[in-house]
Amino acid sequence: MKAGVRTQVWGRAAATCILTLSIGCLHAVALKSQLFTRRGGSSHSTDTPISYDTYYFDQRIDHFGFLEDSTYKQRYLVSDKHWRQPGGPILFYTGNEGDIAWFCNNTGFMWDIEEELGAMLIFAEHRYYGESLPFGQDSYSDSKHLNYLTSEQALADFAVLIQNLKRTLPGAQHSPVIAVGGSYGGMLAAWFRMKYPNVVVGALASSAPIWQFPGMVPCGDFYKVVTQDFAKSGYNCEVNIRQSWKAVSNVSSSASGLQWLSEEFSLCTPLKNKNDAVSFKNWLQETWVNLAMVDYPYEANFLQPLPPWPIQVVCKYLAFDSSVSDHQLLHGVAQAVRVYYNYTGGSSCLNTSQTATGSLGLLGWFYQACTEMVMPMCTDGIQDMFEPEEWNFQAFSDECNSMFGVGPRSDWAGTVYGGKDISSHSNIIFSNGGLDPWSAGGVTQNISDSLVSIMIPDGAHHLDLRYSNDHDPPSVRAARVLELSYFREWISKAAKTLPTTST
Repeated sequence: MKAGVRTQVWGRAAATCILTLSIGCLHAVALKSQLFTRRGGSSHSTDTPISYDTYYFDQRIDHFGFLEDSTYKQRYLVSDKHWRQPGGPILFYTGNEGDIAWFCNNTGFMWDIEEELGAMLIFAEHRYYGESLPFGQDSYSDSKHLNYLTSEQALADFAVLIQNLKRTLPGAQHSPVIAVGGSYGGMLAAWFRMKYPNVVVGALASSAPIWQFPGMVPCGDFYKVVTQDFAKSGYNCEVNIRQSWKAVSNVSSSASGLQWLSEEFSLCTPLKNKNDAVSFKNWLQETWVNLAMVDYPYEANFLQPLPPWPIQVVCKYLAFDSSVSDHQLLHGVAQAVRVYYNYTGGSSCLNTSQTATGSLGLLGWFYQACTEMVMPMCTDGIQDMFEPEEWNFQAFSDECNSMFGVGPRSDWAGTVYGGKDISSHSNIIFSNGGLDPWSAGGVTQNISDSLVSIMIPDGAHHLDLRYSNDHDPPSVRAARVLELSYFREWISKAAKTLPTTST
C-alpha cells in the first residue's frame, strides 16, 4: 500500500507498509517493522542441506466459539531422523507471519542441536500465512474471513497439533516439547508456555518484543537502538543520515532535483512529485532499520544478500564532515543503500517497493497490527537519526478502520498475556541482541530463576537462532551453550515427572 502524503498513517513506516517481527506516519512503523518491511529479496539464507517431511493437519478455524465448525489444512514440517524414541524431546517452532519453509531454513540452531538432543523438529505454520489459509483464496477477501487471524487462535492451533501428535505418533506420548521462536514467533513461543504449560515444558523466545505495547516501554526506544548501531559503526554515520532527510527535501523540491535523485539512486521507477519523495524517504528509513536488524558478522541473505557487518560497510560511504553539500551527501547515501540492495551487483535498478524477503505475509500482519498487535513507535530527531514523528493512536486507528473496517484494541495484548506482570510463569528464555532494535521491547533482565534473560551484545535480530558460523562472536556462542543447558534441564525434569506404570 502506498501512502499519499507524509501525514498519512502508512507513510513513513511503510510507504507500502511486515517481523519478520512490519507500516507515512511513524506509528505505522510498528506494523511494518515487525513484518520485516516490504517484500522482495531471497527466500532462504543458508546452503546447509536439510531434510524434512511436509504434513497437513485438519485444524479448527475457530477454537473459542461453536458456531464456526469448519476446518482448514495447517501445514507443518517434521524432521525425525535423529529422534530417539520413545520419549525423545520435540523442538517445536512456533511459526511467524510468513511461509514456514522460510523460517525452517533460517532457524539453524534447531538443526544444529537436533542430533545432540536426540530431538524431533517440528515447524508449524501460522494460520493465514504460507499455505495454511483457513478459507483458501477467500481468506483475505474481507474482515469477516480475517476474523480468525489472532495470536490466540494460532496458539490454540499449536496446542491442538501437539496434543494430536502425542496421541497418534508412536513413541511421542511422553515426549517433552520445547517451544522455539524468533521475533513474532518468539513472542508466540513465550506466550505458548504461559498459556499452555501443560503442552510445552519450556520456551526459547529470541528477539521477542513482548513489551512493545502501549504503556510498557517508551515509543522512541526502538529507533534509538537503530541510531546507536550506526553511531558506533563509522565516523559521523548517524549524523549524516540525520542530515540526509533535509537534503532529500531540498533536492526534491524541483523537477530537476527529482530527476537527479532518480538517476543517482538508479531507481526503477523515477520520482515525479512530492508524494514520491515522501515514499522515497520511507524507503530509506526502512533500509536503515533493516540493516540494524540483520547486522550479522558474516555474509548472509536473511532479508537481502549482505556482507559481514553490513552497517560498517554502509558507514564507509557516509563518513563526511558536517560541511558536505546536499548532492555530495546524497551521493554517499546512494552508495550506502546499494550495499543493502545490490551487494551482489546483479540489480540494474533499485525497486523502492521492495525492501525484504517475499516469504513474509504483508496484508496478514497489517490486519494483526490493526487489531491486537498495536506497537507504538515514535522519533524525535534528537536521540535518533530520523525525522520527528509522534505516535498518534487515533490516526492509526482511523486508518485501520478505513483499511479493514476494524479498530485496534490497544490494551488487549497486555490484558491477555499479562503485560509486564509475568513473574508467575516459568521456564522461558528471553534472548536479545544488543544490536537489535527489537530488544527495546524485549525482556532484558532476569525476572526469576526460570524466567531468564540472555543478552548478546554483538547480536542482531535472533542471531542465536541462526546456524553456527566460524565468525560468530563469543557472546552468541556462549548464549547457545546456555540455551542448550536450559533445554537439557527442562528435558531432565520432565522425564522425572513422567507417570509410572504399575505392574
